[in-house]
Amino acid sequence: MDASQNTTGIGGSGGNGTLVPQTNDTTGSAVVDDPKQNLNQVINSIQKTLGLIHQLYLTVSSFNAASQLPLLQRLNALVMELDNMAKLSEKCNIQVPMEVFNLIDDGKNPDEFTRDVINSCIAKNQITKGKTDTFKSLRKHLLEELEQAFPDEVESYRDIRAASAAETKRLAQAQSTLPNGDVKVKPEL
Repeated sequence: MDASQNTTGIGGSGGNGTLVPQTNDTTGSAVVDDPKQNLNQVINSIQKTLGLIHQLYLTVSSFNAASQLPLLQRLNALVMELDNMAKLSEKCNIQVPMEVFNLIDDGKNPDEFTRDVINSCIAKNQITKGKTDTFKSLRKHLLEELEQAFPDEVESYRDIRAASAAETKRLAQAQSTLPNGDVKVKPEL
């Protein structure tokens, strides 16, 4: 059991294994705008809801006249937790592709969607790399042919390209300098 399912005190055990609903004051005490914290609260609420559903299942499976009050209490606790979950989920901005829901509806693992997306990206990357390599090869071939026909112009072109590349590099370094004189460092991927 985690801390949110504590069964002592006011929101604790009502005897005979019954659970007295407890209130979760997660919305009134402090406003949290951290997306990770909001997601963790929703996850905790989902886990608590699953626990309440399990308790409800146990109560219903062994139902008798004496367990009517615990059944109503657990139903109320479930409704309150579902309401809490809905309120907490409004703070989360998570977008799930419809394909994932369709896979889940079909009884498949959603990791298949991730695998398919990654494989698709790898295939597109290979196609793009092939095109890039082809254009580099074409450029090299054209420069070789042009150098044989127009050696002076190609030399001027290479000088212009080198000056342009040096200027671009100088501008990039100037933009990466912070006001305090430090230099931004791009992380290597």
